Amino acid sequence: MEGFNATIHAPNRLRICALLDVAGEAEFSVVQEQLGVSASVLSKHVTVLMDAGYVEQRKAVRDTRQRVWLTLTSRGREAYGAHHAALRAIVGP
Repeated sequence: MEGFNATIHAPNRLRICALLDVAGEAEFSVVQEQLGVSASVLSKHVTVLMDAGYVEQRKAVRDTRQRVWLTLTSRGREAYGAHHAALRAIVGP
């Protein structure tokens, strides 16, 4: 099916993309809290998305701690949008 993306389709990766699509950018810990997963589980999913070129991370120091911020790349937004449209086509109006 055109636009269907197996990389994004895994439930946690789909939720990451959906969250980042709406938020624009989100701190790793916020994404972790929203998904209700451990840091290691989130890290593995983020790595898959980064390897595909769909997510970027930005590191910054805030309150004397290193923080990681996640964002969808333009390629990621495009892939997520196409996947979202493919899912809508599957389930119908």
